[in-house]
Amino acid sequence: MQIAILLYDNFTVLDAVGPYQTLAPLPGAETVFVSEQAGPVTDDNRTLSLVAHKSLAEVARPDIVVVPGGPTPDLENEAVLDWLRTVDAHATWITSVCTGSLLLAAAGLLKGRRATSHWTALDQLKEFGVEPTEQRVVFDGKYVTGAGVSAGIDLGLTLAGKIAGDRHAQAVQLVMEYDPQPPYDAGSPSKAPAELVEMFRAAPDTRA
Repeated sequence: MQIAILLYDNFTVLDAVGPYQTLAPLPGAETVFVSEQAGPVTDDNRTLSLVAHKSLAEVARPDIVVVPGGPTPDLENEAVLDWLRTVDAHATWITSVCTGSLLLAAAGLLKGRRATSHWTALDQLKEFGVEPTEQRVVFDGKYVTGAGVSAGIDLGLTLAGKIAGDRHAQAVQLVMEYDPQPPYDAGSPSKAPAELVEMFRAAPDTRA
């Protein structure tokens, strides 16, 4: 089983690493980071790079695809969009985290489907004929979308459970010691201070 995690300039690291950490332990899994060209790809903070092992052209039939988000994903990058359409034909699962769902939508893969994204990007999904939802992880057929950034961990664990069973997913969660106890209760627009919510609505490029 091959898991392909897409990288592109200005992506958000946790969007890629959360699913990597939770899906890579699947039995028989081969995880590969891919980009337009093999080599280092720089994140949205411009201080960290992950290495793409292979180019898009070298990965044509992955079983699972993970598309991370970023502050401003290029929704007109035909190389990426064409690759997504190509791998969609054979992949068992197509997934995204945060604004990565906008790339899936731009490729035409989510039209008429339910999906989620970062809360500041939900309205953008409508522009592509997608029904947005505020759920943290959304399954619609083989398409699985996660909300903002940290939701990639939940997405990965949920999908791992569907593929390899609850016991496997629970073991991964335990080894990660994924037991969230956040110091603040401001992780969603319904809970955060109103002034913060409005600030990010006015400047959505700070998301992902």
